[in-house]
Amino acid sequence: MDTVRKVIVSVSTKYAVLIGRGLLAQTGAEVKKRIAPCRAAVITDSNVSKLYVKPVENSLQKAGFTCCRFVFPAGEASKNIRTLSDILEFLAEQEMTRQDIIIAIGGGVVGDIAGFAAAVYQRGIRFILLPTTFLAAVDSSIGGKTAIDLKAGKNLAGAFYQPHLVLCDTDTLETLPPEIFADGIAETLKYGILGNRELFEKTAAGIARKDWENIIEACVKMKRDIVTEDEYDIAKRQLLNLGHTFGHAIEKQSAYAISHGKAVAIGLHLIAQAAEQRGIAEQGLAETIRRALSANCLPTETEFTTVEIMDGLLRDKKRHGSRISFVFPETIGSCRIAELTVAEAAELAEKLLG
Repeated sequence: MDTVRKVIVSVSTKYAVLIGRGLLAQTGAEVKKRIAPCRAAVITDSNVSKLYVKPVENSLQKAGFTCCRFVFPAGEASKNIRTLSDILEFLAEQEMTRQDIIIAIGGGVVGDIAGFAAAVYQRGIRFILLPTTFLAAVDSSIGGKTAIDLKAGKNLAGAFYQPHLVLCDTDTLETLPPEIFADGIAETLKYGILGNRELFEKTAAGIARKDWENIIEACVKMKRDIVTEDEYDIAKRQLLNLGHTFGHAIEKQSAYAISHGKAVAIGLHLIAQAAEQRGIAEQGLAETIRRALSANCLPTETEFTTVEIMDGLLRDKKRHGSRISFVFPETIGSCRIAELTVAEAAELAEKLLG
């Protein structure tokens, strides 16, 4: 196994994020350093199950853990209360206790729903995250946000619940199709726009596949710093919603046919255009962001109407009463949070979408 990078996240639960090659085969040994052998419920989806579950289970069993497995159909459509209920019933049937652990192997959907199940089963059971997508590696596996979607919108039910360990095996990224890998690029560009011009320029140049361990570590450290300051998303952490206010509306209106990363990409371009129109951003910023997204085969436009986008915005968890929170970029490396009234948001959407 090559050199492993370690980032420590010190919040309500202190945990390590390990980044490197060959970590799946070391899962049992790494978990055993932190948790005594017990029962381990492996939760994954139908795509990841075919690729990575066996080596993880073998490693856990070698370290003295007893495994059981729950697999659900891959895709955002499974991130709902029915799947959550099935997971909870499975844990109960397996007689899992609070002294046992959940091992979540997969992308953002798996991490979100397995983490939520861990948060609510017996009022909290320890869980370990093994992200297998670039998006999960750079963003969703860090910070303890867990959730499911409701019919009304994305991530409307969930809990803040931190993992006990994150193992990011970069070998898993080798198997990602280009369109899935690109979803993580959108989040990486987001971090660059938020506060790291070098990261933005490196990612915009299309070299992420050649330097992903450095890129993952940079994103994880940025998110670590923000979450350490604002674990429960009441202030600075809201910066991480850059591109997501429009992005979540686009996802929901597409019935999740448009993936999270691609919706965020469109949202990044839209909010940059809005920032220029409102005199917040330097001129040319939206075009700089558009070129970076296009260079990485990410979309920058939507066919949804103002009415459709507003329907999504009004149901978003970033709405606070009669106001909706937006993150406006000022330059590459600097952003600000602002709340608009519903009427102002509608006017903004109308100018962008016509």
